[in-house]
Amino acid sequence: MTPKKKINLEKSLADLEALVNELESGDLPLETAMKKFEEGIKLTRGCHLALKEAEQKVEILLEGNGSEKLTDFNIDDGDE
Repeated sequence: MTPKKKINLEKSLADLEALVNELESGDLPLETAMKKFEEGIKLTRGCHLALKEAEQKVEILLEGNGSEKLTDFNIDDGDE
């Protein structure tokens, strides 16, 4: 099993915002715009996964009613 690459959510969101601004400008050639769009999709999926992981961690913590016991969880990212 390969370790999952952790993303920096704040940086990814900033990068995504910059990509959107570039694409909205309408000044990019079609090929470049398509590459930027593809990059944006990858960033969006990474952000979605990071948020899903955080949500699951919060749910695990709440289920334990504040106890210090944590359990492992798995992300099923195949639904995209």
